[in-house]
Amino acid sequence: MALRLDYTNMLAPAVAHGVPADAWQSAAREFTRVHEAAAAQRTSGALGFLDLPGDAALRDQSVRFAESRSGSYDDIVVLGIGGSALGPVALRTALRPPYWNLLDAKRRRGSPRLHVLDNVDPRTMAALLVQVDLARTLFIITSKSGGTAETMAQYLIVHERLGAAGLDRTRHLVFVTDPRQGALRPIAEREGIPALDIPSNVGGRFSVLSPVGMLPAALIGIDVAALLKGAAAMGDRCATSDLSRNPAGAYALLQWLADTHAGAHIHVMMPYADALRDFASWFVQLWAESLGKILPAGGSVGPTPLAALGATDQHSQVQLFMEGPPDKTVTFIGVADAQGDIEIPNAYPDVRDLSYLGGKSLGALLDVERRATAGALAKRGRPNMTMTLDRVDAAHVGELIMLLEIATIYAGALYGVDPLNQPGVELGKQFTYAMMGRPGSEAARREWDTLPKPDPRHII
Repeated sequence: MALRLDYTNMLAPAVAHGVPADAWQSAAREFTRVHEAAAAQRTSGALGFLDLPGDAALRDQSVRFAESRSGSYDDIVVLGIGGSALGPVALRTALRPPYWNLLDAKRRRGSPRLHVLDNVDPRTMAALLVQVDLARTLFIITSKSGGTAETMAQYLIVHERLGAAGLDRTRHLVFVTDPRQGALRPIAEREGIPALDIPSNVGGRFSVLSPVGMLPAALIGIDVAALLKGAAAMGDRCATSDLSRNPAGAYALLQWLADTHAGAHIHVMMPYADALRDFASWFVQLWAESLGKILPAGGSVGPTPLAALGATDQHSQVQLFMEGPPDKTVTFIGVADAQGDIEIPNAYPDVRDLSYLGGKSLGALLDVERRATAGALAKRGRPNMTMTLDRVDAAHVGELIMLLEIATIYAGALYGVDPLNQPGVELGKQFTYAMMGRPGSEAARREWDTLPKPDPRHII
């Protein structure tokens, strides 16, 4: 079966603070407009991520490179930030978690470890460079522009270390970048370093199904074909303008209505599976960077996404979700098949607080906790919905990725913003370039120099 979305608990009057019935009844007409806008964007070529599942040539770039280097490495290190890092991390955690070799030892044998350096904290990078054997390590440098300060700084360090070790850089470096533009393409050509493509019409946070995610996935043994097949299947499901059959449309409209009509400005993503914990973080960037914008006519919009994990955060955040301000929706992700499930022994049949657990399983307990939390929230009038995957495998993960990416495009149209850009991060980048002395940043430096300086009276 395919991924399923149950939004029963999102609607009023069944849930007191849910989406009003009249708003949802009129949503189908609104969705027709939104769906047509997305279709026009696709026709114009703006939504390149929708074409990734069917791009066999691009897929083969990753698969063939991985096959050509099979057995060459013990460690794969991704140098990237933002969408260049969060996607690979989510795939690794979902499909090659630390414990997966216990469940699938045969496939784990010989697969390298994947590390993702998504920050420039020197202690983290120094520790990793000590830990890995450079002669058995491949570094993937992921930057569409080739100008990302953090990633390029990491690259320059690795480039120097490989040279100092007398290693052939063409065997230990690979670029994932724009097909034609940016700083990395001429370096690749000059130094003979392999380079894979990020299509020019695919932005970073929508790039996980490109070599940004597919190359590291293929290198560590993830079934890339199944991942893309699942994404393609969800793309087909969401091609309809019939809201009752389009899960991405329903998700986007419900979240938008909850935000704009019911005051639910915070959107929690809460998987009940350790394997999906990093998908919540991936979603946070997707939703936040795409929808938090200044409107063309002025004023700001954008719900605040929040990551949580069940059942862990039942003991930390759920108190707030239950009794704090009614300004949140919660999207649960459940998994029907608890792979590698463990039965709970009935060791103390005479102890009331333990005996009821005996003979049940950990998977059953986790699923009951999810359903109980969803029901408790609904009882308190707090809107929530549930996505259910049959199992955590490549095909279902591909479905999940595509559903949320398409929903983000719909949401952008609903809010009246461009979900593909991120102008709000540019000023900070320009100030960074200016203070680090990048040529051409003189105007940003002058603007920086006009900012208020720390006042000793206000430092304690």
